[in-house]
Amino acid sequence: MKLKKTDILKALEKISAPGEGQNLVESGSVTNVQVFGDEVEVDVTIKNPSLQAKKKTEVEILKCIHREVYEKAKIKVNLKVDAPSKPKVNQIKGNPIPGIQNIIAVASGKGGVGKSTVTANIAVTLAKMGFKVGLLDTDIYGPSMPIMFDVANEKPLSINMNGKAKMKPIENYGVKLLSIGFFTQPNQAVIWRGPMAAKALNQMIFDAHWGELDFLLLDLPPGTGDIHLSIMQSLPVTGAVVVSTPQEIALADARKGVAMFQQEAINVPVLGIVENMAYFTPAELPDNKYYIFGENGAKNLSEDLEVPFLGQIPLVQSIREAGDIGRPAALQTATPTEEAFEELTKNVVQELVRRNTDLPPTEAIKITTMAGCSAVKKK
Repeated sequence: MKLKKTDILKALEKISAPGEGQNLVESGSVTNVQVFGDEVEVDVTIKNPSLQAKKKTEVEILKCIHREVYEKAKIKVNLKVDAPSKPKVNQIKGNPIPGIQNIIAVASGKGGVGKSTVTANIAVTLAKMGFKVGLLDTDIYGPSMPIMFDVANEKPLSINMNGKAKMKPIENYGVKLLSIGFFTQPNQAVIWRGPMAAKALNQMIFDAHWGELDFLLLDLPPGTGDIHLSIMQSLPVTGAVVVSTPQEIALADARKGVAMFQQEAINVPVLGIVENMAYFTPAELPDNKYYIFGENGAKNLSEDLEVPFLGQIPLVQSIREAGDIGRPAALQTATPTEEAFEELTKNVVQELVRRNTDLPPTEAIKITTMAGCSAVKKK
């Protein structure tokens, strides 16, 4: 029996292309059909690389031609896989916040290195530079931003936006601020499991009216745990800043903090490392530097990890005092502290501009298995 090419193509229209939502012919998967009497040769290219998809496609082609065209046809299927190249960023779309241009996560591998202090001072410095800035305190269990911004007794108001109730962030020093600390009593411990904490975070992110922002800073809790994954699953984070002190015990954890963002399943660009409490200079000896926690530890770590070094912040009593009274030290004009935070912030902005020029937008991740939490592969 002499077969016709048109009959073969019509039969192949009854077969769905794996993962395409179209049939083999519509999707362009059938690249060539040759007929020689009762012999048929079909060239097919699919995008699904799994063995199951390849075998299923081949079997369906054989059955369909035998059923629809000629049951004794001699069929040869040449099947190729053209899987799309692995993207540099995750393709799972997150839920971007309308009006927010850049989201910067500030993290540390361990507590006590001054991450929140650095975040608060970067925020007010950005505001001084004329940017529109928001700050989300994501440390559910140890919120400190309400104290650092002297708004511990404030409560966010509920406003109506297009028929929906939204939280209005508290604002001070030109920075819009939200924290779980606004919704708990000063002596109340937050004893929540991961899902509860994640839900609270999502409410502060998406049920708030942030307005137009150039930067939203996220003050992450210490470590590399559940809150971090919740944040990066919820938001397309533009870049991350890692804070460390110079001593080896802090650097070991900072290295893990950088590795978390660089993990294949997360893939958030690291803008750089900040060395906090880098040295101590007594007011009466302004030319002296005492490296109490070690010298250039975080700077050397940035070189080892090949990530930018953003700057050093000295160990100064006034920085601690400023945080305690709720007026970040970067607001102290014409001081070495102000200069240090201005230099740091300029470097952060510079690295952010470079990142936005060189890389596509980051997208929120979706971790569906424990494989997403596997250890970082060593090169």
